[in-house]
Amino acid sequence: MQTEELSFRDFMTQWPTGVTVVTTDDGSAPAGCTVNAMMSLSVRPPLLLVSLALGSGTLAAIRRSGTFGVSVLGSRQGCFCDRFATGPQDERFRDVPTQVVNGIPLLADAAAAVVCALRDELAYADHALLVGTPLWHTVDADGAPLVLHQRGFHSLS
Repeated sequence: MQTEELSFRDFMTQWPTGVTVVTTDDGSAPAGCTVNAMMSLSVRPPLLLVSLALGSGTLAAIRRSGTFGVSVLGSRQGCFCDRFATGPQDERFRDVPTQVVNGIPLLADAAAAVVCALRDELAYADHALLVGTPLWHTVDADGAPLVLHQRGFHSLS
């Protein structure tokens, strides 16, 4: 990795962010990846934005299915971050408790979860920005989210 990229990554470690797992199922198998670039794009109408690498197998599956889920990891779910970031796609869901909503697998016990219809996609640099229209969501009012800061996991409790 080049010095400029490393320096930018160091800069981004100072931005505390939540950790999510974006999931889908295109009918062949569930797919998912770790994403920390997720945000509310609009409240009226409700729109959510996530960013995935252009080469992501999860992105390809979302394009085929037209639907995706986002599980906001809870404070005790840090083990899923690395698994869904680097593990082989066909092993990411192994022994992971999930619930299926509208055909989309979501991680059980997440701090919050949403299922979205893919509304739009914009490719920029090496990532795709996906805009989703929420179809369903849930929030664990007592759940503390997992937070990533300075390359370490933290809890808000």
